[in-house]
Amino acid sequence: MNKTLLVTGASSGIGKATAKLFQEKGWNVIATMRTPEKETELTSLSNVRVTKLDVLEPDTIDRALREGVEQFGKIDVVLNNAGYGLMGTFESAKRERIIRQFGVNVQGLFDVTQKILPHFRKNKEGMFINISSIGGRMTFPLMPLYHATKWAVEGFSESLRWEMAAIGVKVKLVEPGAVATDFGGRSMDMQHNPALTEYNDFVEHLMKAMQASMDPANMSKPEQIAAVIYTAATDGKDTLRYRAGADALQVLDARSNLSDEEFFAMQKQQLGL
Repeated sequence: MNKTLLVTGASSGIGKATAKLFQEKGWNVIATMRTPEKETELTSLSNVRVTKLDVLEPDTIDRALREGVEQFGKIDVVLNNAGYGLMGTFESAKRERIIRQFGVNVQGLFDVTQKILPHFRKNKEGMFINISSIGGRMTFPLMPLYHATKWAVEGFSESLRWEMAAIGVKVKLVEPGAVATDFGGRSMDMQHNPALTEYNDFVEHLMKAMQASMDPANMSKPEQIAAVIYTAATDGKDTLRYRAGADALQVLDARSNLSDEEFFAMQKQQLGL
């Protein structure tokens, strides 16, 4: 029987590329998204079920899991991919925006994970692949809340793997660098109140510097990240972390090998601060 992958956030970017790759490799795919009625490409593929799952709506998680198991018999791998970035000055961030950032990136991942666990525990096997980021191991300016969620996913996954190993389930993290997706568009929520004038010069400078560095030619393609995810799902290893993208290798090596002061000085120079 073909193995089955469930993907959250499969409407675009890494999620969609991963759904397509696994389907090409002969897997069944449960491709979930908030608005499945808008999807046209994945619905045309064999052995792909496109269905609604909003990580902020637990009932949709239950239904997607139940119907996926009914159609394919079993789920083998869950890719927790749904997420977005809240960017801007922390003082400007509205409480409801902070709660939503953690709701999608952290609590939503927790809910999907917890709801599939009885299925994995019964089968005595399964795998969670959680999409983190280089931003789960280091930070950039103006993104304290996004980084807080990805550091949470890193800590959660590293600790969870112990109890999962006791029931035959694996936990893995994929840490992409910059990816040419819409993350900087509809998946990025910019929050800054210009009335807080003391921050304005800093924010303006950072936004220009970061936009100048966002050249798609220097970013990984979603398909490259999907290939790393496929490796994590199929290599049979107990490896926890998989870096994805040339920049991820470079940045995380630098973070590991430099002191805090040295790494921050390097960032300051790169950002022109």
